[in-house]
Amino acid sequence: MARCDQGYLCDVCGDEVPEIVDSDLYLSFVIGLVEPRELLARPERHIRCNPVQAQFIVDDRFEPVVVEGVFDKRKMDAESVRTQEELLTRGWRRLQELAGQTLPFIEYPLPEVRERLAERPPASPHRTVSPP
Repeated sequence: MARCDQGYLCDVCGDEVPEIVDSDLYLSFVIGLVEPRELLARPERHIRCNPVQAQFIVDDRFEPVVVEGVFDKRKMDAESVRTQEELLTRGWRRLQELAGQTLPFIEYPLPEVRERLAERPPASPHRTVSPP
């Protein structure tokens, strides 16, 4: 079945990712880890199916994720953890704001990510090849 007929399937658990608020791919896009042109090529997963990233979301509406082992944020530098918590929590909250809206997807990212994207020159539709 085509992706559009069944929705996007999580590459970790295999279940459908029904809403943008559950999307790890769009969370990564919103915080600037995924480029707009990569959205259709990257695998999808639920936010909670990426626990290493999800552990940094700190919001009363999001059940905390605990990671054991080397990627456990409790074993990381406190300043790095604070920075990641601030970014991922803002990104997750942005996803909550986007639910049900009809914005162009290029307006989904956080303001500083949109600024970076706007500063880039547009991609050329034709690749130029120099003669030998």
